[in-house]
Amino acid sequence: MSEDAHHHDHDLGFAHDLPRMIGRRRLLTLMGGIGLVSLTGGAAAALECVALPWETAGPYPADGTNVKDGQVVNALTQDGVIRQDLRTSFGGLTPVADGAELNLELTLLDADGCTPLEGYAIYLWHCDTIGQYSLYDTTDANYLRGVGVADADGKVRFTTIFPGCYDGRWPHMHFEVFESVEAAISGEASVLTAQIAMPEAESAALYAADSRYSNGAENLTHVSLTSDMVFSDNSAEALAQQTMTVAGDAASGYAGSVVIAVDRTAERSSGGMPDGPPPDGFPGGRPPAPPSR
Repeated sequence: MSEDAHHHDHDLGFAHDLPRMIGRRRLLTLMGGIGLVSLTGGAAAALECVALPWETAGPYPADGTNVKDGQVVNALTQDGVIRQDLRTSFGGLTPVADGAELNLELTLLDADGCTPLEGYAIYLWHCDTIGQYSLYDTTDANYLRGVGVADADGKVRFTTIFPGCYDGRWPHMHFEVFESVEAAISGEASVLTAQIAMPEAESAALYAADSRYSNGAENLTHVSLTSDMVFSDNSAEALAQQTMTVAGDAASGYAGSVVIAVDRTAERSSGGMPDGPPPDGFPGGRPPAPPSR
């Protein structure tokens, strides 16, 4: 699909966006980022499917659960939020995010049986190349945020940029999964709030090579997946599943994929505050920087 096709009709509102973004296919195939464990007697064996743990939405969700300067911040109610290309702003704002292109495929599955969550919606957001978030650090932009709707295979596709690394956190993306796009934009509770970890080798190589990620290489040396405030207490299986698989390079662009398995019966809790404001003691909502080395 061309970039122009991604951009058209972003500001015509929910009623126009919804039918264009929901894919309906009659044949069900489980391919791509899911993968088969084995084949026995010509029949596919059960798919491995590790339910992801609840994690903090962080201080910058822009989902109506927190405020900035006394005003509720909610990108989910803005026209054009249902979209594929997250690099542009929407709803009347115009700035565009710069960075290494990342074409992302997310697969939403019910952890009970690994069946696709067709029609479920995912709200994805992340920082820019230097670790800043739209609507909070960059108040005149709302880029690097958007909602997608899972097709019959549970797949949602976004075009965005590879996120940067700010001091004190492993490079990551945030997301919330909802039972429907109507639930996402009406303020209903998510069925999963969690984060995606970026892979170490690709992150380090990009930050070292691309000047747009000016602080990424240094900040990455201050943290590891095993010391990160969010990912450090996850099981090895969950961490492997929530770490993005990435191919490509800064020059040609990246393709990434993640399988998001949702336990719809899980307790809605995390080490932080999944639907609330940032924890006390974190100025600006960011964790304190590590001691100098």
